[in-house]
Amino acid sequence: MENQVKFYEYYAEWIELYKVGAVRDVTLAKYKMSLKWVRELVPDLFLQDLDRKSYQSLLNQYAMTHEKQTTLDFHHQLKGALKDALDERIIISDPTRKVVIKGKTPRPKKDKYLNQFDLQKLLDSLELTEQVSFDWLILLIAKTGLRFSEALALTPEDFNFFNQTISVTKTWNYKTNEGGFMGTKNASSKRHVSIDWKTGMQFSQLIKDLPDNEPIFVKERVFNSTVNNLLRRCCKKTGIPIITVHGLRHTHASLLLFAGVSIASVARRLGHANMTTTQQIYLHIIQELENQDNDKIMRYLSGL
Repeated sequence: MENQVKFYEYYAEWIELYKVGAVRDVTLAKYKMSLKWVRELVPDLFLQDLDRKSYQSLLNQYAMTHEKQTTLDFHHQLKGALKDALDERIIISDPTRKVVIKGKTPRPKKDKYLNQFDLQKLLDSLELTEQVSFDWLILLIAKTGLRFSEALALTPEDFNFFNQTISVTKTWNYKTNEGGFMGTKNASSKRHVSIDWKTGMQFSQLIKDLPDNEPIFVKERVFNSTVNNLLRRCCKKTGIPIITVHGLRHTHASLLLFAGVSIASVARRLGHANMTTTQQIYLHIIQELENQDNDKIMRYLSGL
């Protein structure tokens, strides 16, 4: 590396050295997107000239077109490279120290999950024929809370109808033309998910003649938008809030929490690395349940 190197050049080399082959393709794509933004925003900034002021200016430019959480993620991806540059004495001080994260006001969130009655309407509207279809995929995700990529990767041999479980051991790479099986998001994502007897009976008939080790739902390239569009049409037809396929996962978890299932059990079922993730995502539901518990406590104590 020459004495004077541009920041984006150093970052590109750092990604090649430390991230290619070490992180999942999805994560690598995020690093490369960050590289694209660095090159676009500060094409002439030399790494040796990078200080707190110029780094903050870079983040501020990025934040003008991105929400705060996205800007924070961008910062974290750059920070790893800059920490190494500091260790290598290419820069003499940490430009990321006491950084201020800004960002656009988040867009209004759509309904992330359905209540029990709306979910029932959705499931009743599905066209569950004798052939595998995306209607069946929607049903399965609603009943299991699987991630979209996990559901796509399911093969007949992943179903254990005797024990009424599904083994989640892999995901499907639907984001590239290559497709193919990939590893799970994390070690905790490898799990056995229980299914109800009705879903088990339905799928035992649906997949009985399919090849054991080939994905059930993937015959050609599958796009997330295709299934989301189908789901949108179903929601409109039944007059319920429009949600995404990932919203079905939120629906599944939310209904379990409202039914009194413990956070620990929900976290394991969803394949979260720890309960903290579950608590952060479903904080509003947990707070509502705590309010209901307080009411129960007061009613009990007043009767003593």
